[in-house]
Amino acid sequence: METTNDGQVPRAVVHRLSLYLRELQQLIINGRSTTSSTQLGKLLGFTDAQVRKDLAHFGQFGYPGIGYRCEELIVAIKSILGTDHEWPVAIVGVGNLGRALLGYRGFHNQGFRVVAAFDTDPEKVGEKFEGILVYPTDQISEFIRQHSIRLAMIAVPASSAQIVADELVRSGVEGIVNFAPVTLAHPAGIWVERVDLAIELEQLSFSVVNRQQNT
Repeated sequence: METTNDGQVPRAVVHRLSLYLRELQQLIINGRSTTSSTQLGKLLGFTDAQVRKDLAHFGQFGYPGIGYRCEELIVAIKSILGTDHEWPVAIVGVGNLGRALLGYRGFHNQGFRVVAAFDTDPEKVGEKFEGILVYPTDQISEFIRQHSIRLAMIAVPASSAQIVADELVRSGVEGIVNFAPVTLAHPAGIWVERVDLAIELEQLSFSVVNRQQNT
């Protein structure tokens, strides 16, 4: 098995698993029961060899003359990703972005259930947004421990993000999606995914500018 230096499957492979999962789910919606590495690769812009290599990290899933059974592969990928059961998730920060996250239905569809939100604004505390109750931030630790929450999202200003992250980690959170435009320090064994939409736009800007220069 190809692994990174620390013995883990490369993160790029794990990322592509999520892409395969989305396409398989769409194929089911479209009435397809089977697919192939060629079709999956074509849908996502990968080679069929890349698809087969990625899946081979975790076992054998295809059938000669059939390819992949979509439902079976969905079940297998969810098990690999750990989303074959529901994860309770907390959101810290109920500003514009936080409220948008609370209203996003895609989390539930993929096995994540937002169970609580936290904010420092007394006008928001005690209110419900998208059916989710907002608690004061001084209750983060108690709530996280009581409900065994291991995943959280941070949608606070950059100046507050590290303080929030430290509190989440002390409370038992092991994985954080950070929407604040700042790099967070964190202990070993804690996973942090930074989502900065401005960076994504910069990447697109680079691609567009360089395409124009090469034409």
